[in-house]
Amino acid sequence: MTTPDTARVQSASLSPDKVMHKLVSLAKRRGFIFPSSEIYGGLSSCFDYGPLGSEMKRNIKELWWNAMTRRHQNIVGIDASIMMNPTVWEASGHVSSFNDPLIDDRTTKRRYRADHLIENHIEKLRRDGRDEDALRVQAAYEAAGGSDEPNRALYELIIAEAIKAPDTGSADWTEVRQFNLMFQCNMGAVADSSGTVYLRPETAQGIFVNFHNVREASRMKVPFGIAQIGKAFRNEIVKGNFIFRMVEFEQMEMQYFVKPGTQAEAFETWREERYGWYTAQLGLSPEKLHWYKHDKLAHYADLAYDIKFDFPFGTEEIEGIHSRTDFDLTRHQEYSGKNMEYVDQVTNERYVPYVVETSAGCDRLFLAVLSDAYTEDVVDGEERVLLKLAPKVAPVKAAVLPLMKKGGMGEAAMKLRDELAESFAVQYDDAASIGKRYRRQDEIGTPFCVTVDHESLENGTVTVRFRDTAAQERIQMSQAAAFISARLA
Repeated sequence: MTTPDTARVQSASLSPDKVMHKLVSLAKRRGFIFPSSEIYGGLSSCFDYGPLGSEMKRNIKELWWNAMTRRHQNIVGIDASIMMNPTVWEASGHVSSFNDPLIDDRTTKRRYRADHLIENHIEKLRRDGRDEDALRVQAAYEAAGGSDEPNRALYELIIAEAIKAPDTGSADWTEVRQFNLMFQCNMGAVADSSGTVYLRPETAQGIFVNFHNVREASRMKVPFGIAQIGKAFRNEIVKGNFIFRMVEFEQMEMQYFVKPGTQAEAFETWREERYGWYTAQLGLSPEKLHWYKHDKLAHYADLAYDIKFDFPFGTEEIEGIHSRTDFDLTRHQEYSGKNMEYVDQVTNERYVPYVVETSAGCDRLFLAVLSDAYTEDVVDGEERVLLKLAPKVAPVKAAVLPLMKKGGMGEAAMKLRDELAESFAVQYDDAASIGKRYRRQDEIGTPFCVTVDHESLENGTVTVRFRDTAAQERIQMSQAAAFISARLA
């Protein structure tokens, strides 16, 4: 049995720039992610998911969908339109206040979120044990948000704390200014204000406006949830870090409607469930996951936490759990003139439900999984790159490899490949040496390689090789599908 050397090098031990360079290179070379419209020079922060990437992204979405809807009797899904009546975005506050406070570094010409710079500074102070300083800066940060000139107050706080750019260390800052993030377009033949619509900046509003439609059609009673996976669009000025922040991205959101006064209990329940999902289903390293409590809340929230992940370029948000109060339904009731109240059929009590939201970025999760799985080690004296993906997430579950194409091994291997493909994603590969083929599969995260050899033709057995350990086990060819499926459960 062959096992990797114990001196394994994982991404955490490499410099952030080197890790990201390796991930971007591997992603393009092996068909996970390509730059969008690359033959024309591409488009900033837009990417295409290739054959392996689209399969892996679908796996992540299916794991989320199953966890949110199929495991819960009182959660159903929808797929709302990307474009909606523009009054939706007036009611939600996006037209007037969906702005980011931006600040530029004159030296590097790079642009940053001023609020993110301050929040990360506060978090660093806490990690360094400087709790008093963290509280002082936090108080100043909150005061800035409520001041008459919040942009000026944010700028002065950044200067006073000598906050530097996290990636360059430079700090030649411009003033802070606001920038609206919504994409505006025109519907109809005439390009005037009457035809102005927006590409949705979030998927949640499609859920809120369908509250009664879903409740009535699905015969739901509060508490219940509505889940959605879909595209959202933000005209992000601060972009970068590969697919972490893009102008077109995919959200996985669930809005859970509860009776006012019960939101705190529901919030804690969803906090616990969502945090556990990342390790149990996606296989992320627990030590790389962190809670971040928002002390400065959005106008619609009374409590908010983020789940953050240690990316190669820093600790960043991958999911938010927010208690949104009754803000959204109340605003849509006000702007639409439609009653958004829920009537309890047992008690005849009427109320506008409160909402607990879980909102995850699918593309960010993809990058988190990819960076967490990236590993370099040595097998049989040879260096290899492998992705230690959870089998449920891996784009290819198994590869069928004939030891040689001739002598009937190729035909037997192809037949086995077709049988396994009925149950899960599988590849057939007969090019190059068996060792090189193992390495190819390791690099894309395939958890199992099934080798058909001379003995397979004699007694109907095959060798199953395990990606992480390089250990091998001999089993009956007829049991291969069941053997692998049991380890994918």
